[in-house]
Amino acid sequence: MSGAAGCRAGGERGPRWRRPWKLLALGLLSASSVLAAAPGAGAMSKEEKRRLGNQVLEMFDHAYSNYMDHAYPADELMPLTCRGRVRGQEPSRGDVDDALGKFSLTLIDTLDTLVVLNKTKEFEEAVKKVIKDVNLDNDIVVSVFETNIRVLGGLLGGHSVAIMLKDKGEYMQWYNGELLHMAKELGYKLLPAFNTTSGLPYPRVNLKFGVRHPEARTGTETDTCTACAGTLILEFAALSRFTGASIFEEYARKALDFIWEKRQRSSNLVGVTINIHTGDWVRKDSGVGAGIDSYYEYLLKAYVLLGDDSFLERFNTHYDAIMKYISQPPLLLDVHIHKPMLNARTWMDSLLAFFPGLQVLKGDIRPAIETHEMLYQVIKKHNFLPEAFTTDFRVHWAQHPLRPEFAESTYFLYKATGDPYYLEVGKTLIENLNKYARVPCGFAAMKDVRTGSHEDRMDSFFLAEMFKYLYLLFADKEDMIFDIEDYIFTTEAHLLPLWLSTTNQTISKKNTTTEYTELDDSNFDWTCPNTQILFPNDPMFAQSIREPLKNVVDKSCPRSISRAEESLGSGPKPPLRARDFMASNPEHLEILKKMGVSLIHLKDGRVQLVQHAVQAASSLDAEDGLRFMQEMIELSSQQQKEQQLPPRAVQIVSHPFFGRVVLTAGPAQFGMDLSKHKSGTRGFVATIKPYNGCSEITNPEAVKEKIALMQRGQCMFAEKARNIQKAGAIGGIVIDDNEGSSSDTAPLFQMAGDGKNTDDITIPMLFLFNKEGSIILDAIREYEAVEVLLSDKAKDRDLEMENMDQKSSENDSHKQNSEEASSAPQDVGTVGEEHKEEESSDVSDPDSSSPAQSDSESISISDQDSYIPGPGEAATPEPACTQGDDQPQEQQTESDSKVNWDNKVQPMESILADWNEDIEAFEMMEKDEL
Repeated sequence: MSGAAGCRAGGERGPRWRRPWKLLALGLLSASSVLAAAPGAGAMSKEEKRRLGNQVLEMFDHAYSNYMDHAYPADELMPLTCRGRVRGQEPSRGDVDDALGKFSLTLIDTLDTLVVLNKTKEFEEAVKKVIKDVNLDNDIVVSVFETNIRVLGGLLGGHSVAIMLKDKGEYMQWYNGELLHMAKELGYKLLPAFNTTSGLPYPRVNLKFGVRHPEARTGTETDTCTACAGTLILEFAALSRFTGASIFEEYARKALDFIWEKRQRSSNLVGVTINIHTGDWVRKDSGVGAGIDSYYEYLLKAYVLLGDDSFLERFNTHYDAIMKYISQPPLLLDVHIHKPMLNARTWMDSLLAFFPGLQVLKGDIRPAIETHEMLYQVIKKHNFLPEAFTTDFRVHWAQHPLRPEFAESTYFLYKATGDPYYLEVGKTLIENLNKYARVPCGFAAMKDVRTGSHEDRMDSFFLAEMFKYLYLLFADKEDMIFDIEDYIFTTEAHLLPLWLSTTNQTISKKNTTTEYTELDDSNFDWTCPNTQILFPNDPMFAQSIREPLKNVVDKSCPRSISRAEESLGSGPKPPLRARDFMASNPEHLEILKKMGVSLIHLKDGRVQLVQHAVQAASSLDAEDGLRFMQEMIELSSQQQKEQQLPPRAVQIVSHPFFGRVVLTAGPAQFGMDLSKHKSGTRGFVATIKPYNGCSEITNPEAVKEKIALMQRGQCMFAEKARNIQKAGAIGGIVIDDNEGSSSDTAPLFQMAGDGKNTDDITIPMLFLFNKEGSIILDAIREYEAVEVLLSDKAKDRDLEMENMDQKSSENDSHKQNSEEASSAPQDVGTVGEEHKEEESSDVSDPDSSSPAQSDSESISISDQDSYIPGPGEAATPEPACTQGDDQPQEQQTESDSKVNWDNKVQPMESILADWNEDIEAFEMMEKDEL
């Protein structure tokens, strides 16, 4: 979340560093004066900078005063309802609420921001409130990570500026280290979390009872994120240096040592999640965003603050791996730690926006400029940085909780380059916040950057970081009441004084790094290079790097063109994207072939994509094939999350079934929403003519006031619905034409619209696979009159039997037969693909298709043999689909053409149990995706 106020002199390491630090801070700022004065650089006037700085102050006042007036002493402000968020009094938001501990979080997190913004009187009042009102002995379970960076860091940052103000002789003369005493109390409350054999802390701790106490309600966790365990050293070391109690720094160092030892040795990368007891990597993907980000940040800053070479060497070893595997300028893509050449995902999360700022501290400016510019283009497209976005810059997760990481990197890039362009970037951030996020009672997080909808949330980091970085961006040295270069920023932008490096040095600085790895000396030539080398007499340096990227978001993924496409001799083209793939396109199939990917037609009408790397035209093409397969997996997963609807039910309620037979049905994305009509639609079924339903119904008298049965194929689902609705049907059931398809084995199917407005369709439409549809067709042949209920879930069978008893003219023997009525397969299919019907010889409108959803549990990706369900219809990138009439199909015969009803009775309790079990599995899949 943060960079640092300066960086160490290049090439000089070890304990003799305080004077070079100061010199380098001045050297870093010298670039600003050189470039800002350059002719043609478009420097912002001093008046404009001051106006924007004052605007930041007004925005801060708006947010801070509303928190104090309407929320304090609650942890956070809810800006839409204008009240405080108190944990336990509002609906739980899950892990997000672990940051709340009933300790006036926002006020503590904002303390040193008040001083940076020259609000010293308000700071003095705030400190008195914290000392008087805040209780740290609450019976509440909190996140160790969040409590450390926000509360412990906030108390230490407040103490740091409090003693600075006291030394100046005007403010805080009464202060006697009260914030530090509170910080020490909190530090001891966090220590029980470290009671593990590895030294990695539990992710949560009870402030009153610790971890192991019977009333703690925590301590059963086995996993934690790398950043959670690796983002402690600055605050804990500062607490030790301030107080002389070495235990805090010792515990934080032990956790860092353990993570370093457990890194993947061949790639020098770390995973996202680690087992706190065994040290095994639970999630083996690696990046610079969520879950890992501040671990890297704290390695470099621990070297800056503590002067320990081992931290720098570890950081540089990791950084070399990041630039080798993860950095694909301007993108930063997660990879597998054991197979670092294989991307683990095709999207990026917004937390990686801190990384350009860290690269400035490292002294690697070019990639910092590139990544920052890419992120800025995304912001210009969506007004804010979405929580996650794809490699072609589409929204993956649409939320934006007013994160400050991009503003942070903007500030450090301006300090490093002096380029006024970054002042204009900051101006854009200010304008967007005021235009889109400002509400009468503060600033509200964006629930969806695409629609501009708000969320009743204003996190404490918004006040702790956003306004701090924006103000510093526009502030001149004379605007500050202290020298910001004397401090380092924590990941929450709290200020720790650099003089701590020489205070209470009770920790041995034994360098253990070289016990584990051979280090490349070139990594250590510069920690922060001399700015004259970074910008050799070229005031347009930063602009020359940005220029090729200024339109990158409006183009395809900024990656080298596909080698497979080059081999076709078609010239430069955008790479084949999974979302653009068409199984009927010969050129696409040729590209796949060169990448070692083949298309396999399944018996049930679906297709699979399988990759054999050894069959690729070259090793580079094989790499492209793996990338394509990963994109297809990610596309399927994303669209599954965005588009899926729950399964529906077709319940046969007529004699002799009386509701005992419930068929799993796929929903439609048009027509009556059965979840809003609890009674459902009930009626007798009738087969339409023509059976495909693609033209005017010729037997409307048989269909009127009934539920129409029709076959899949030949036209769009919506067209079928309109035809039967016109004929007077009250509902429709589409039966799959793929012989033998069943919800037992196939993923749940959803019917998409036709790309047009489907509001005219008012009847419910459901989809049955061939096996389930045959149950109804066989029942018609045997009993003629078959009545069904279309609903969102099965109704009580006993009530259905009572209703049937009242309506039926059958004798009692029929009722006895009902006890032996059959039950169709009851399993709800796993979340699966959706596709649309189309003319077998035509390419339909891509917008009318429902995005694909993969059978994800069957996917296996490896270097030799990669599998994923693949697209099969002409205009849709769907993993499973229907084949046209011109495509060969393998015939599958059924041994019995008629259902033996007597052998398929299933008790209601069993049916409901199966149903609930599958729904729980469905929800778990969605949770895993999140």
